[in-house]
Amino acid sequence: MFLQQFADLSFFQGFTPEQIGEIYPILDLIPCNKNVAIFQQGQCTDYLYILEKGEVVVQYKPYDGPPLVVARIHPGGVFGWSAALGRESYTSGALATESGQAIRIRKDSLQQFCGQHPETGKILLERLACVIAERIKNTHNEVLNILTNGIDNYSAR
Repeated sequence: MFLQQFADLSFFQGFTPEQIGEIYPILDLIPCNKNVAIFQQGQCTDYLYILEKGEVVVQYKPYDGPPLVVARIHPGGVFGWSAALGRESYTSGALATESGQAIRIRKDSLQQFCGQHPETGKILLERLACVIAERIKNTHNEVLNILTNGIDNYSAR
């Protein structure tokens, strides 16, 4: 059941049943409870996450202000990709805004998997690269909106 459950997620679309079978052993399903942090900004990067159910917000906390929501993750979305990039700590935090569950992949398991299954690993990394590039584009737009609204609010005073 779990195998088909995650194979239906958009992130895994296009993978063959054999490739899904290769990836399956490195995946864990975890609960995401509403209003509970999945990880904190600055915490050591141990896992990459793919949301299976629910909603998660990715928040960046500048040193001089309140947390900013930089992304909303829906089922099939990826978060915590600082782990896949080899960073020591998460650059943002993740908070479940709806109860659900996520698939997590341990950082070192992902690295080993790519070495042991280079063809499937390449597809997996290409998929991650697409997700990261899209998120960076969307984050840029979110930050621009926040800055624009902040300037508009300041100008109105």
